[in-house]
Amino acid sequence: MMKYRIEEDALGSVRVPEDAYYGAQTQRAVENFPVSGWRFPSSFIRALGLIKKCAALVNHELGLLSAELAEAIGAASQEVVEGRLVDQFVLDVFQTGSGTSTNMNANEVIAGRANEILTGRRGGKSPVHPNDHVNLGQSSNDVIPTALHVAALTAIKDRLIPALEKLQRSLLQKSEDFAEVGKIGRTHLQDAVPVTLGQEFGGYARQVELGIARIRGVQASLLELALGGTAVGTGLNTHPDFAAKAIELISRETGSPFREASNHFEAQAAQDAAAETSGALKTVAASLSKIANDIRWLASGPRCGLGEINLPALQPGSSIMPGKINPVIPEVVVQVAAQVMGNDVAITMGVQGGYFELNTMLPLIAHNLLQSIDLLSAATTLFAERCIDGITANRERCAQNIERSLALSTYLAPVLGYDKASKIAREAYESGKTVREVVLEGKTMSERQLDELFKEIRFGR
Repeated sequence: MMKYRIEEDALGSVRVPEDAYYGAQTQRAVENFPVSGWRFPSSFIRALGLIKKCAALVNHELGLLSAELAEAIGAASQEVVEGRLVDQFVLDVFQTGSGTSTNMNANEVIAGRANEILTGRRGGKSPVHPNDHVNLGQSSNDVIPTALHVAALTAIKDRLIPALEKLQRSLLQKSEDFAEVGKIGRTHLQDAVPVTLGQEFGGYARQVELGIARIRGVQASLLELALGGTAVGTGLNTHPDFAAKAIELISRETGSPFREASNHFEAQAAQDAAAETSGALKTVAASLSKIANDIRWLASGPRCGLGEINLPALQPGSSIMPGKINPVIPEVVVQVAAQVMGNDVAITMGVQGGYFELNTMLPLIAHNLLQSIDLLSAATTLFAERCIDGITANRERCAQNIERSLALSTYLAPVLGYDKASKIAREAYESGKTVREVVLEGKTMSERQLDELFKEIRFGR
């Protein structure tokens, strides 16, 4: 049977699990918001711990917090940063729109652990108080958007950009490997003129390269932090030097040059940086979806599809059809892209939820933005390592497709004229012959002339 202790808040007494570090306000939120079972990601919780740690150190430096309390808060906050107290962050994403419940969850967990460090008793409000000490100089209204920016930028820098760079390198390598593998190009899903497989993969690599540039471009917006604005942006109840000093520590800890928002009213009332970031993520998702779909089409078959490339065989593809192998990694990428695009819609709606001096859809924005970054990071890495790196060219099929393509008639047009080339293409289509065969049978051109005309086809010119 679970044991409880009694904790107090402004509304009265609350039963809290005896082994919990959190207190009354967290427990009320647990009971008030049983919505989805979704929790904030660990990156967000770590960012909260970092903010609380830096705040305690600065408040001590400013003479607002004793060394004893600051050290205990700092030690407890560091445990949050390290993920050692993650099980104490128990609140649903769908909660009060400012994220106050999760900010108080952090305040109470850190206070509860700090009190245990100092007294041996877990929880409570003495000697460390969750509001008076852990939350000193702060408000949920500036802490939550700050944690969002810190978590998002850190995840982008540490996970997403390296993953995209890895994928770009993989695609560039395939572009080099397949530089002289001629194949048929396609527009409108119909045969077009020849290209090389290397040119196709080079196009994919450039898409990813541009995606990286777009992601890098949003970092400047995420570097601005709302910390210091407290309730509405005026900085009420915080020391005038608090924000600059705390943000300097956050920058030192993360290795990112964060800075105080130039206008705290914008930083708390609007979340345009989140919308901008999500837009860049959505664009990357669309690029990855295009690449993944091309890859699975090019590998379709193996005998009755295009079959121009071969994908690594990772697992059996069917519970009923023996020998079937599916393009599972491209399918993962396409699904992740769809989720990220859906998240962008939710984030956009969330950003519209800024009324007067506060956005009140912050938990929704944070959950979806950080999920998009995490999903893209994981899927991109898988795409590179478990798909792209193992692709080989089916050179024979590529050559056969070129020879059988009616698009070779395009090479005839400058010599014979458009109408005559069209007639040859139609005859080839109706007879099932190749363009070369029709031309030679009609003695329109000699074999030597055709060889000269088609000599650069394998290079995709």
